[in-house]
Amino acid sequence: MLVTLRIKNLALVSDLTVELGPGLNVITGETGAGKSVILGGLNLVLGQRADRGAIRSGADSCSVEAVFDITGLRAPIAEFLETNGLEPCDGGQLLLKRILTAAGANRQFINGSPTTLATLSAVGDWLVDLHGPHEHQSLLQPIRQLLLLDAFGRLEDRRTAFAEKVRNIARLNDEKASLIVDESTYAAKLDLLRFQVRELTEAKLDPEEETAVEAEFTRCHNAARLMELAQTAAAVLSENDDSLITQAGNLGRVLREIHRLDPAAAELEAAQESIASALRDLQSDLSSYTDRIDLDPSRLAQLETRLNLIHDLKRKYGGSIAAALERADAARAELASLEGREVELARIDRELSGIHATLKADGKALTQQRTKLLPKLGRAVELELDALGFRQGRFAAEIQPSAPSASGMDAVEFQFAPNPGEPARPLRAIASSGELARVMLALKTVLAAEDEIPVLVFDEVDANVGGETATAVGQKMRQIAAHRQVLCITHLAPVAAFGNSHLVVTKEAEAGRTVSRLHRVTGDARIDELARMLGGVSQAARRHASELIESAKQKVQSPKSKGLKG
Repeated sequence: MLVTLRIKNLALVSDLTVELGPGLNVITGETGAGKSVILGGLNLVLGQRADRGAIRSGADSCSVEAVFDITGLRAPIAEFLETNGLEPCDGGQLLLKRILTAAGANRQFINGSPTTLATLSAVGDWLVDLHGPHEHQSLLQPIRQLLLLDAFGRLEDRRTAFAEKVRNIARLNDEKASLIVDESTYAAKLDLLRFQVRELTEAKLDPEEETAVEAEFTRCHNAARLMELAQTAAAVLSENDDSLITQAGNLGRVLREIHRLDPAAAELEAAQESIASALRDLQSDLSSYTDRIDLDPSRLAQLETRLNLIHDLKRKYGGSIAAALERADAARAELASLEGREVELARIDRELSGIHATLKADGKALTQQRTKLLPKLGRAVELELDALGFRQGRFAAEIQPSAPSASGMDAVEFQFAPNPGEPARPLRAIASSGELARVMLALKTVLAAEDEIPVLVFDEVDANVGGETATAVGQKMRQIAAHRQVLCITHLAPVAAFGNSHLVVTKEAEAGRTVSRLHRVTGDARIDELARMLGGVSQAARRHASELIESAKQKVQSPKSKGLKG
């Protein structure tokens, strides 16, 4: 759900933070107070089109931040974030941010990581549906309508199985295409693969080899100089009267005499003996080191040739010995496949034939089941529409055949006719935002348990309605809010009375400028706001407001038992 929405320097808003809770959140306020700015900010942070003219006068930029609690969300957001190189969610919270500047710069972030507008929009599609005069309406997309129809009839498993067959067909066709080439191309590919396999096999590469060869090559390359230095060091140690070992011996004799005359000087003699012993050990180690120095030019040439081969193969096959070895394995497998091309083609054709034999039948069965669902869905939605003021409205879904795809062999279009005698038209062709919002509300009521988008926003859903219809609108939104979070901007007190939480937007003057404020109302303050919406703050209006709240509580409780029976 949407936990927090913060808007800075957008239209009349200087700095506004909206804290939202679960269930139905209603937002009210006088016309022009800034309710639409909240939706505008939400649109921005969901990746919709930006209007720089909405930046608050005098400000260089505006920003919107939204924090979502995605605990329990079934959409693969974690995998999506990882694939796009974005920071993971911390504690089940997803942070979206968008900054718009007057100069034209447009920056967006997900969990603090910069991202593209398309990526931000893709995440937004999983999180929020905006219903009203907005573009962010997934139910207008035919593919989304098809998915919802399947959810209504619990056909997801059948569709998933069909999609798996379509993917397997695509994979097998790709394999087949790689094998079916003209003879000259086939021969050239065989030659190349055989050369690669032979070259890499004969090289006998070892991931641990390169470091050892480079170290030995360095020693052999510098062998003459190393021998010269070792001999010089040996001379310093022992090869003349001034050598270190000779001097150490002389020093020992002096210190032994001191020790004889002063027993307290024993430590000096012991220290000299340790130094003399270390010098003798160094002499022995230096002699062994000199014996190991290899002045063989042929060995140096061998090492140089081996290093050149290793570097050449690394350059040709991926930049490392590990990559070259992987290429060797891949080339062997590809060569085996090509050399057995006829066998592989026969296998692929058998698998394709088997899948195609069942795909058409599965697609036809899926189409038949969807076709049976259409009248059931239509009747269920029309029942909801009747309570929303469309007593003679008609809702239908039309299925047309399509090429096989991951969703089946059908295309679906939801259609609606608000008045008798009018032809049904696709939802995307409905001109009235109020009509469209109420159709969406009816659909959402029917599909509330199946639709997975966690946040629904309704604006202008109460346009041109009143009386019992307004009450039905509020009741249905509260019904939907039992399954997901709902935000509703409304001008009708009967709708607002159903809210779990009630937020009021006000317009105030501050330092000579107009700013929008938002605060939560409860108790008497909520009754006062509903009374204002009813046309006054008289005692009669307040009594009516209290009655609306009490009536809403009763209506919220009573449909639950009804729904269980149905």
